[in-house]
Amino acid sequence: LQNFLCYTCKEYVEDLAKVPKAFLQEANVRLIVIGQSSYHHIKPFCSLTGYTHEMYVDPQREIYKTLGMKRGEGNNVSVRSPHVKSNTLLGSIRSIWRAMTGPAFDFQGDPAQQGGALIIGPGNEVHFLHLDKNRLDHVPINTVLQMAGVKTVNFSNKPQIIDI
Repeated sequence: LQNFLCYTCKEYVEDLAKVPKAFLQEANVRLIVIGQSSYHHIKPFCSLTGYTHEMYVDPQREIYKTLGMKRGEGNNVSVRSPHVKSNTLLGSIRSIWRAMTGPAFDFQGDPAQQGGALIIGPGNEVHFLHLDKNRLDHVPINTVLQMAGVKTVNFSNKPQIIDI
């Protein structure tokens, strides 16, 4: 994750929460989110997003540094995450509100730190690595699920028509 206050991270994790545990177990895959602030933020963030899979924190950002994840926004802001539903203004207002109503001066991570997505294992072998260029540069979750051998998920809130 970029940080726990980031609205794009919140909305991305809300979609990660929709991945059924049964899909992961069937493929023998673990879904892990890593944030970069204090562990005190895990429980409230999971409550906010509905995320029930594994989550850890790396306050010193050692994993981010080891993987070469950048700080700051890249130039290509035309990239748009399919998992971010809010527009920039409304999302930013919500993030600021969460910051204002949370513990004083706690930004819940470096706001300039970019995140990414990776598939590791078995063992330490990295099969896929995507380093986000900006806060909207998320790999579609279904792309990562497919590469990891996990069934895909319908993230649309629209009702589906099933032809029988």
